Amino acid sequence: MTDFSLIASVTLIHLLAVISPGPDFFMAIKNSLTYSRKTGIFTALGFGLGIAVHIFYSLAGLALIISKSIVIFNVIKYLGVAYLLYLGVKSLISSSSDIKIENQVHIKDISPFKAIGQGFLTNVLNPKATLFFLSLFTLIISPQTSTTTLIIISFILIINTALWFSLVAIFLTQKRMRVLYNRYQKYLNKLFGGVLIALGLKIAFD
Repeated sequence: MTDFSLIASVTLIHLLAVISPGPDFFMAIKNSLTYSRKTGIFTALGFGLGIAVHIFYSLAGLALIISKSIVIFNVIKYLGVAYLLYLGVKSLISSSSDIKIENQVHIKDISPFKAIGQGFLTNVLNPKATLFFLSLFTLIISPQTSTTTLIIISFILIINTALWFSLVAIFLTQKRMRVLYNRYQKYLNKLFGGVLIALGLKIAFD
C-alpha cells in the first residue's frame, strides 16, 4: 500500500534540505557561471545520481552500519572534505576567460561526463547528505514501509534534486547574469574557491 502522507512529508523535508545552501548549491553556481548552462544541468544530473547512491546504501541497510561506526562515517567525511578543498583551491588559482554571451558558449568548457562526475562526487562525498539520509531512513522511513512507497520516494528524491539544480543553472545563465559574471569573473572565482574551502574546513571541524 502507498503511504501518501509519508511521501508528502519526505518530499517536503527533502525540498527544504536541497534548497538550503551547501556544497551542491555552490558547485551548481560555480559550474553554471564558470562554464555553461549545459554544464550546470549535467552537474545537476550528477547530483541526482549521487542521491541514488545514498538511497541505495540506505535501503541496503548500510545506513545503520554507518550510523553505528564513527570510523566509517569519518572516512566518508574526510574524503568529502578533501574533495571540497581540491575544488576550492582549483577555483582560486583558475584563470579568467571571456564568455560569448550571444550564443551561450564558453571558450573553455568541460565535457558532460566530467560535469556529471563533479556533481556526483560532490553529492556522494557530502557528509551533510550522508547525515540527512541516515536520519531519513532510520527515523522517518520505517522498515515496514511498502516497496511501492519506497520506489516512489526514491524517484521523487532523485528528480527533486536534479530538477532544482537544473533550475538554478537555467536562472544563473540568463544573459544579464552572464554579463555580470564576465565582468567580475576573477573575483567570483576566488569567492567560489573560498566558499568551497570554508565549507570543507567547517565540515572537517564539525
